[in-house]
Amino acid sequence: MKFRTLFLATLTLLIISCSSSKDEELIVDTTISFGSPQRVTVQGYDGQIMEPFLSRDGNTLFFNNLNNPSVDTNLHWSTRISNTLFEYQGELQGVATESLEGVPTMDQYNTMFYVYTGDYFQTLQSIYTGNYSEGSLSDISAVENLSLNEPGWLNFDVEVSNDGQSLYFVDGLYDENGGPRQANFSIARKNGNEFQRDPNSATILANINTDDLEYAAAISKDELELCFTRIIGAISVDSEAHIYIATRTDTSLPFSEPQEITEITGFVEGPTFSADDNGLYYHKKENEDFVLYYIEKLP
Repeated sequence: MKFRTLFLATLTLLIISCSSSKDEELIVDTTISFGSPQRVTVQGYDGQIMEPFLSRDGNTLFFNNLNNPSVDTNLHWSTRISNTLFEYQGELQGVATESLEGVPTMDQYNTMFYVYTGDYFQTLQSIYTGNYSEGSLSDISAVENLSLNEPGWLNFDVEVSNDGQSLYFVDGLYDENGGPRQANFSIARKNGNEFQRDPNSATILANINTDDLEYAAAISKDELELCFTRIIGAISVDSEAHIYIATRTDTSLPFSEPQEITEITGFVEGPTFSADDNGLYYHKKENEDFVLYYIEKLP
């Protein structure tokens, strides 16, 4: 089982002390505000939409259908007509199996990453990569060095940076009752042809990872904004998922305390940035169906 949903916004107060005959404080509010959510239509597709990812050029929307053991979860693609209208093109070719394929993400060079669970019990690996071209994926292989190599731990989400040098992914702990029971982010950096876990992950993500469940990362092109999903407490039928955003001023710094995007309501997951990083797409549960929405930042 995998799920993904995330978008976190950051609330940071910068206090600057000024020396004079009387000390004064200048407080800068960096809260990010958003407009009203807009429903998105994928023309020619009548299934459920989860885990959206918009290509960095903004022309192609990838997603997976319902993430549920009762259905065959595969990757799909569509082309942009407007911010809220896409044309369905079909399932991604070269990758579909009877096991789950989901959570697509891609860098500017058309290298795609996604989650595949078919070989998990043999390899304990679940993140794969391939080369994308015109609705097809080729040269598929597992991404080494991400798995904790312990039964029950599953990397069920992944997001690649625009330059292809960083992976933001989830370590999730499952047990005989399902799960995940734990879910937090880690970062891997590309070293030559391989990715290696970043030893500074815990510091960079100190304000993001908690005892609650964090997953479904989306990273801006400059890697200064991180959106994600958080579920408070253990997963249950009454669980509520929310989207947050966090920021930083330099890629060497930790992310700030995240801000919940309160304009996004309901059970919502899986944010992805628009091409200009000023908007977000995400999926939302409505009447037991998962549908797509779009929301823009306010000036």
